[in-house]
Amino acid sequence: MELELDAALREWRDTVRRFADQRLRPTRREREAAHATPLAVIRELAALGLLGVNVPTALGGSARGPLAYVLAVREVAEADAAVAVTMAVSNMVAEVITRFGSEAQKTAFVPRITGGEMIGGAFALSEAGAGSDPGGMTTRAERRGERWLVNGEKLWITTGDGSDAIVLWARTGGPGPKGISCFLLDGRRPGFAAGKPEEKMGLWASHTVSLTFSDVELAGDALLGELGGGFKIAMMALDGGRIGVAAQALGIAYGALARVRELLTRPTAHQALAHEQGVQFQLADVATELEAAWLLVLRAAWLKGQNRPFSREAAMAKVMATESANRAVRVCVEIAGGLGYLEDEVTARALRDCRVTQIYEGTSEIQRLVISRDVLRGAHA
Repeated sequence: MELELDAALREWRDTVRRFADQRLRPTRREREAAHATPLAVIRELAALGLLGVNVPTALGGSARGPLAYVLAVREVAEADAAVAVTMAVSNMVAEVITRFGSEAQKTAFVPRITGGEMIGGAFALSEAGAGSDPGGMTTRAERRGERWLVNGEKLWITTGDGSDAIVLWARTGGPGPKGISCFLLDGRRPGFAAGKPEEKMGLWASHTVSLTFSDVELAGDALLGELGGGFKIAMMALDGGRIGVAAQALGIAYGALARVRELLTRPTAHQALAHEQGVQFQLADVATELEAAWLLVLRAAWLKGQNRPFSREAAMAKVMATESANRAVRVCVEIAGGLGYLEDEVTARALRDCRVTQIYEGTSEIQRLVISRDVLRGAHA
C-alpha cells in the first residue's frame, strides 16, 4: 500500500500552495471587507486549472483527478476559505455538466466555467422545506409544448447571483425522489431573480443567495440527464462535493493550527504556554484527529478516481473531517486567548468559517445515516 503522493501530485500541491500564499493570503482581508470575491481572482484560479480539476482538457479543465482536487481545496481553504467555496462549487457544477450534459450543453457551459468567465457555477438544490431531504422540494417545472415553465424558490445557493451556469432541480412528476428532474440554464432568463447576499456568520467573501423562478421558460433541451433522473444526479454530485467540503474544513483547521504554532514558538507571552502539558496534550489530540481525517479524505478521493463506489467513504471523510476541524479551531481560539477572539485573527476567522462545513453538502447527521445504512447492509471496506 502506497501512502505517499507521487512526484506530479507533490508538484501540483506545491504550485497551488505558492499561489495561495502569494496571491490569496495577503489580500484575504480586502475580500472579506468587500464581502465579495472579484472576477479577477476567479480568472487566476482558472489560469492554474483550479476550476475544472477533474474535467477533461477538451472542455478547459486540467484533468488531474480527485486526489489533485482535494489537495488544491485544502491549500486554497487554508489561505481563504471563501475562495475555496467558490472554487469547489465551480468544480462541482462543471463535473455535473460534463458527466450528464449533452454535447451542446457541455460546449456551451463548461469552458466558460473552467475559463473563469463567471464568478462560479450555481448548484440550485436546497429549498426552505428541502434541505437534508431533497425529495421534499416544491419548485416545479411543467411541460408546455416543446418548452418548460419553472416556478419556485431556492435557498442557500452559493454564487447564485454571479453565475450564468445554473444547475437546477425541479419537480416534474409526482411526490418523492422519482418525480425530480435536473435542468441547466443561464442566469439571464426573464422571470429569474437572485436575492441579496445573506449576512452569514462566516465565509463573508462568498455570496449565498436565494433564487426565485417566476414562469421562467426553458427550452426542451434544457433538461440535464433523463426525465425523472434528477435525484440520482444530485446524490452523485453530493458524494463528490462532500469530499471537497472535508478538504476545505481541514484546510481551515490547519491554517488555525499554523497560527497557534507561530504564537507558541515566537518570543511573546504565548511562548510559555508551549511548555504547559495541558496545552501540549490538546495540540497532540488536534494534530492526530486532523491527520486521521485527512487520510479518510484521500481514501475517498482515490476511490472516486478509480471509478469505484465511494458514497460511504465520502460520508465518513466529511463527518470526521468537519467535526475534527471544528474541534481543532475551538482549541486554537482558546490557546490564542484574547488575541484569538479578535475579528481579524486567523483563529477567529477559522471559527466563523469552519462551522458551516458540518451543515452544507449534508449535515453530520445525514452522513451518519449514509454510513449506518451501509453498515447494516453488511458492507466492508
